[in-house]
Amino acid sequence: MGAATQIKPSLYVKMANVEAAFKNIHQDLIDGCKTGDQKAQFQIYKLYYKAMYNTSLRIVSDSMEAEDIMQESFLSAFEKIETYSGTVSFGAWLKKIVVNRSLDSLSRRKAIFEDIDSHVGIRDDSGDEATRNEEIDVKVEEVKEAIERLPDGYRIILSLYLLEGYDHDEIAEILSINSSTSRSQLSRAKLKLISELKRK
Repeated sequence: MGAATQIKPSLYVKMANVEAAFKNIHQDLIDGCKTGDQKAQFQIYKLYYKAMYNTSLRIVSDSMEAEDIMQESFLSAFEKIETYSGTVSFGAWLKKIVVNRSLDSLSRRKAIFEDIDSHVGIRDDSGDEATRNEEIDVKVEEVKEAIERLPDGYRIILSLYLLEGYDHDEIAEILSINSSTSRSQLSRAKLKLISELKRK
């Protein structure tokens, strides 16, 4: 009984630490946004607008469109900020809004993955050891530029996985596909990216 009593406080400490992991450093500004404080909203905008614009730009590949999406995403976030529960960081919550709006915008133009399987010679050859281990000496900027030149489907999967840091389960949820599809599409996208880098 005495031992059980000693364990409980440590459990509370662990639980408190888990909750603290998602404590935002700008929580006061987030609280201000929840009360409709425009100064707090402007401060949040200044903190996050560049990162959110870049996230959208990597998906839609159009600066004007990315700017519009970024602005709309902030308006949407401020309107539904009461739904932000704090289980993830505010930046991650906001980024998901930006990603979803960017994909919605893109899907209005055309089906996102319609062009992936239509490319002749692009197959899922990720089991090929030689292809997997092949390295190309390129700069980060060259990789980003090459990704921008890819068809939408390839660009999106690479951007979400490599640049935005989403895992396959998260990508599957965002794109309404299953995680195995996400993996196979990423393999194909990497092959297409290698091909593009070699061509340059």
